[in-house]
Amino acid sequence: MRTLYKVLGLALSGLMLSGQVSNAQNTDTEDDSYHTITTFGLTTNTNSGIIGGFVFRQSRLLSGKLMGMPQYSYLSVELVNVKHPKEIQSSINSIGSRYIEGKENYLFVLRPSYGREVKLFQRNSDEGIAVSGILAGGPSIGIIKPYYVEVTSGNSSRTIPASQLNGLTTPTGEVITGAGGFFQGLDQSKLTVGLNVKAALSFELSAFRANTTGIEIGFLAEVFPNKVVIIPNQSATGGRELGNRNFFTSAYLTLFFGSKK
Repeated sequence: MRTLYKVLGLALSGLMLSGQVSNAQNTDTEDDSYHTITTFGLTTNTNSGIIGGFVFRQSRLLSGKLMGMPQYSYLSVELVNVKHPKEIQSSINSIGSRYIEGKENYLFVLRPSYGREVKLFQRNSDEGIAVSGILAGGPSIGIIKPYYVEVTSGNSSRTIPASQLNGLTTPTGEVITGAGGFFQGLDQSKLTVGLNVKAALSFELSAFRANTTGIEIGFLAEVFPNKVVIIPNQSATGGRELGNRNFFTSAYLTLFFGSKK
């Protein structure tokens, strides 16, 4: 987590400097002829793996300006996997199969959010970097899906929810041999609804006028009404939810690409 925070900080500092240089060099022309920017992207954050999820973004130019700067309505929809800090892939003896010890549930979050995007630094028609500030928020739809594992006894094997395990075995003596299918238990998922808010900077790096690529770097806070149990507490003291959270904060980075019109 600390490594990602450092990377985000360095990227943010470097790109802000590049954006200031670009703005100083390109004050004669503004890239304001496009009214809609639609992009798709991959995102990572400090609560996920290398690929944390997928994002759709759309910005629409508004008629008024904010302190003399162009502003856009900002809409995004993202689907991400939120992990527990103690999630560690474990190998099972010499079998080579892997699973996450103690994990009982996945937490996927669908985040539609709406807000404002303000163009802080312009770019000319063919080169430079455009920098925008973003403030947005919306509902967080949490999908709590059971984590499945494969267990074996003799020559027979089956997959079961990890909640049925007692350590590395089932009550009937079956031994865990790996993780189950990713989509298993999807029909048994439970929903929880919360709220999220984020603040970010967007850096448009593309060199072709009708297309755009770039990165969005920011921080997000998210709250649910109850703690979401991903890895339950196994100690004799405290409830199952001990060590889990209902309030999440993360730094994130999204790589996006798309078109303007």
